[in-house]
Amino acid sequence: MFLVPDFKGYDFFPHGTRIDFMRFKGPAFGLSILLMVLSVALFLFNGLNYGVDFKGGSLIEVQSKSSAADLSSIRQKVGSLGLGDVQIQSFGAPSDVLIRVEQQPGGEKAQQETLNKVLAALGDDYTQRRVEVVGPAVSSELRMTGTIAVLCSILAIITYVWFRFEWQFALGTVVALAHDVLVTVGIFSLFQLEFDLSIVAALLTILGYSVNDTVVVSDRIRENLRKFKKTDLTELLNLSINETLSRTILTGATTIAVLVALYIFGGEVIRNFTFAMLFGVLIGTYSSVFIAAPLLGYLGVKRDWSVESAGGKDEKAAAGKA
Repeated sequence: MFLVPDFKGYDFFPHGTRIDFMRFKGPAFGLSILLMVLSVALFLFNGLNYGVDFKGGSLIEVQSKSSAADLSSIRQKVGSLGLGDVQIQSFGAPSDVLIRVEQQPGGEKAQQETLNKVLAALGDDYTQRRVEVVGPAVSSELRMTGTIAVLCSILAIITYVWFRFEWQFALGTVVALAHDVLVTVGIFSLFQLEFDLSIVAALLTILGYSVNDTVVVSDRIRENLRKFKKTDLTELLNLSINETLSRTILTGATTIAVLVALYIFGGEVIRNFTFAMLFGVLIGTYSSVFIAAPLLGYLGVKRDWSVESAGGKDEKAAAGKA
């Protein structure tokens, strides 16, 4: 007879963990407000380094006929053509190269001439594999569509949280999500990292990750509001965050491990996307703990979540078992 070993798992964090997160809610709010203001200022005065998707231009994929592509040689040859902003990076295999050239004045004819100039500069050592041209009208539409997608996602999340919980929870969620998006955009503006459609996709993913983390904490807060009707709200918020701390950290750590591997080994093409995801997971975890939950302490929240009584049990005894 085959015996299955009795494996009960391993507790990374003791059940009795009692970190006083609410002690830092004031400094955390001050820091978050400062970061949001700085991010907006950076966006308004420094702008974003839009990619070809958003500002128009040509994307040319070429492949070396011999060994690995010589990026420095390509940069020198294409850079001498006077085409403005040109970005050159490896793509997939070592022999594949992606060349991004900004929009050239003169319409479609000018874009075709740009393609011919680039291919002529590379000579017979490279073959053309793919060409994409994004016009100014299309790029403007893509910018608008991307902005609408992010705003609609935030609105849908707010509606979901509002119906599932209460308006205080929804307000905490929207502040946390706005914080995550603004600070991420601010980082891209500060370091002038390329901002294209893949980053919009990363922002949408960050919103989903952040709201999932926030809902888990909010659900535990609501559960404890039902259990401990007379417990001080600050103490209750600390208890709820500590009870979900193991899940929060382990989920974040496993996600970060995958993203770090992608950032290091995934190549240049997805590096900015991976960076946005990596930073978003970190800032999303922070906002769930230090923004969404503590905001309930400032707003207050109703305590009669359930008409069910505590059944005569002593709250302190119940809290001791939690």
